[in-house]
Amino acid sequence: MLSDHAFINVHGGSGGAGSVSFRREKHVPRGGPDGGNGGPGGDVVIVATRQFRDLSYFRHKVHFKGQRGGHGAGQKRHGKAGEPTIVEVPVGTEIRDREGVLVADLIAEGQRVVVAHGDEGGRGNTCFVSSTRRVPRFAEKGMPGEERWLDLQLKLLADIGLVGLPNAGKSSMLAALTRARPKVAAYPFTTLEPNLGTLELGERVVVIADIPGLIEGASSGTGLGDRFLAHVERTVVLVYVVDASLGADAALAAVTTVHGELHTFSEQLAAHPSMLALNKVDLLDDDEAAAVEAALAPVTRDFAGPVVRVSAVEATGLKDFVRELDRLFSAQVAAALLEAQAAEPVAPPVVLRPGDDRVGDFTVQREDEGWRVTGRVIERLVAKADLGNDEAMRYLQEVMERAGLSAALRKAGGIDGDTVKIGDAEFELS
Repeated sequence: MLSDHAFINVHGGSGGAGSVSFRREKHVPRGGPDGGNGGPGGDVVIVATRQFRDLSYFRHKVHFKGQRGGHGAGQKRHGKAGEPTIVEVPVGTEIRDREGVLVADLIAEGQRVVVAHGDEGGRGNTCFVSSTRRVPRFAEKGMPGEERWLDLQLKLLADIGLVGLPNAGKSSMLAALTRARPKVAAYPFTTLEPNLGTLELGERVVVIADIPGLIEGASSGTGLGDRFLAHVERTVVLVYVVDASLGADAALAAVTTVHGELHTFSEQLAAHPSMLALNKVDLLDDDEAAAVEAALAPVTRDFAGPVVRVSAVEATGLKDFVRELDRLFSAQVAAALLEAQAAEPVAPPVVLRPGDDRVGDFTVQREDEGWRVTGRVIERLVAKADLGNDEAMRYLQEVMERAGLSAALRKAGGIDGDTVKIGDAEFELS
């Protein structure tokens, strides 16, 4: 079975720790600090490839983590940057976060996106030398990388989608039009997963998808349900394949049911340019076929393409079908190209400004019996600090004092002895 859905956990690599080191060389008195910085962690990168057919690989492997950055060392040697972790997915994979927000839609070979960033390494003691701190005996820890859960959904990249009720002859149509050899049998739900084939339309080679049969309630999970409806969302043209041998009433009910399920699943999908293929006309005479076509007129008058009579088994009417399909497909491609050119935005000028993030950019809020301080830079400084080192604590206190944290807390009503929380750390206001 085609595996078209998966959940994975991605975790960027943690940064390496900075080094506390001092020069110890002969004939070099008071060499001073020379601890190097930790290296940044590696990213997790998802890359689209045609080497994979579906998402079955992720049944057995769920967690992906970037390489940790190397730790700093003496002689001002910085840690090695962590290698990125490459995760390959089939072309056509859509990536969403836990809230359902679209992260990326990978529709081209080699397209890539960073889904979890590795974080920076800690600074070595060399970085903390100042006129009043000549021999710093502390360094910073590396930061943990970004972590998130992602929802992967494969949507086949097909130009034309064949839709219809079970046993309407979609697989037979695909086999007659292309070199694909899907399973064909005289019972419903023969097709249990989408099949793809290629067809030459003029100077183009297009991909045709045979979608497993839809029945009433498919959009809400009945039968094969909505599992495969997503695979026709990318198509340019839809072809409704109808078993004409069942008579006018059954053919009308078939088109109404399939169109209704597409509309329930996605109004945009139901509005795709469509045409109708009356299949199995070899089992009808001309008057019976005309009666079926007349019965379908009320529901097909809004279709962009015509109604074409075909027999996939006898290979009759296929040339007319391909000609009309080429005309409809070419018109839609040309219209989409003009629309894309007209909507192409003009890039705004780039304005360079200083970074917005500063230590002093924080907020103070009352929390339980204490205070909560939030701010990206100040939280990262606390997270990277070695809170068990007295000298590191004094440096951190100096930085927060210069940023105006104590003044802000007292202005908000803080008094000596109040608990102050920054990230996962707690301090006492004094």
